[in-house]
Amino acid sequence: MKQIPKIEKFMTPMPHTIGKDIPVGKALDLMRTHRIRHIPVQDAGKLVGVVSDRDIKLAGSFVSTEELKVEDVMTPDPYTIRPGTSLDEVVSEMAEHKYGCAIVAQDNGKVVGLFTVVDGLRAFKEVLHENYRPTEH
Repeated sequence: MKQIPKIEKFMTPMPHTIGKDIPVGKALDLMRTHRIRHIPVQDAGKLVGVVSDRDIKLAGSFVSTEELKVEDVMTPDPYTIRPGTSLDEVVSEMAEHKYGCAIVAQDNGKVVGLFTVVDGLRAFKEVLHENYRPTEH
């Protein structure tokens, strides 16, 4: 039987990060430019949260986002894992708590990757192709 792969195999390496005091509009621009939906938020190099396009859109439905900083809309204390965490542990935790992403960080707290639901679907596809034959149409 094969060993369950580690998250580092499927994570998006070296994700973009953003400072907590950056205006929300700049975060949205960064997301659009790089076609991403989640950005780890840092303060002086330390991970303090994660902001998603959904967080920004929700906040924008209540107030003008021009006045907001990333820290005003981010999710503090995001789900964080180590690169060697097994894929099954991560997807189980994400599904149970309905997390949109997991921040991958080293023991020293340095952000090295991001694992999103889309990355999970790519992993699922690979596992299916490794273990099953395609269905005939």
